[in-house]
Amino acid sequence: MQSKRIGYSTLCFQNPPSVIGFASVVGKKEGEGPLAGYFDYINNDTSFGEKTWEKAESRMQKDALTIASNKANQPISAIQYIFAGDLINQCISSSFAIREFKIPFFGLYGACSTMAEGLGLAAMTIDGGYAALAAVLTSSHFCSAERQYRTPLEYGAQRAPTAQWTVTGSGCVLLSDNGPGPYITHFTAGKIIDLGITDTNNMGAAMAPAAHSTLLAFFQDTNTQPSDYDLIVTGDLGKVGHAIVTDLLRDDGIQFCGNFNDCGLMIYDLEKQDVHAGGSGCGCSAVVLCSKIIKDMQAGILNKVLFAGTGALHSPVSAQQGESVPGICHAVCLSSKKQ
Repeated sequence: MQSKRIGYSTLCFQNPPSVIGFASVVGKKEGEGPLAGYFDYINNDTSFGEKTWEKAESRMQKDALTIASNKANQPISAIQYIFAGDLINQCISSSFAIREFKIPFFGLYGACSTMAEGLGLAAMTIDGGYAALAAVLTSSHFCSAERQYRTPLEYGAQRAPTAQWTVTGSGCVLLSDNGPGPYITHFTAGKIIDLGITDTNNMGAAMAPAAHSTLLAFFQDTNTQPSDYDLIVTGDLGKVGHAIVTDLLRDDGIQFCGNFNDCGLMIYDLEKQDVHAGGSGCGCSAVVLCSKIIKDMQAGILNKVLFAGTGALHSPVSAQQGESVPGICHAVCLSSKKQ
């Protein structure tokens, strides 16, 4: 059997899956940001008509899945696998969102890297011939995340300058074994990297070493360099982590040419919206990918994109016990061409 692995960490798909549908659903604050014109649905009611923040997050996922399926002209029942995840304990936002659809489900937890992780696993499933149509779905909600990881909003705690704002949003991608693209051509699965950061209000610094590790592995495995891509985007390191990764890769002799960005920096206006170090959450990179990035690829503005999702793999219990914050990063290459 011919191996699809190149280098140590990267897969090169022989039959690259195509994006045939995608959708982004966001809340009020995201709808006031610079990407407002790219989102499919903006709801100014952050509860999305539900009684709890967690139910609101499930509602966002349902809406994103429905919109993506409609745009792909595919019934939800045609989807053979759903890869979904969120930030809430036991991924209840995802499992409760799709329980009515009776579709085989893989629950994922990669924190903010979940969309990239899901895309990689779904692409492997389709390229391997195990499915013809799969969905990748993630979400986060500012209020549900604050209640779980920090303090309820009613407490009114002051936010640290390095803190990031959890995006209220959900993104969905439908991948098929046949379609006009863009295509997922490569996937680099990341390793857990932990350099001992214990400050949960500085997740950018905790995730940056993992992003550095995965990007370096991708460039080495594929024998490419930053100038080969129209956009290299992490998601989501924010202002602090993005600067660290830039410095780390520069030390390795890898220079960017104005094409390196971060989803946490793209989704908000950092000056006008007071989000401190930028955006974060499973929904952050998902809605940026499922709005501006893929739309720009369809329009021919972008032809080759390296999408590197980053996640901080901590929990309230681990933080309270004084544990450090491990980081992870998975990278997916999207191209307008199959090869």
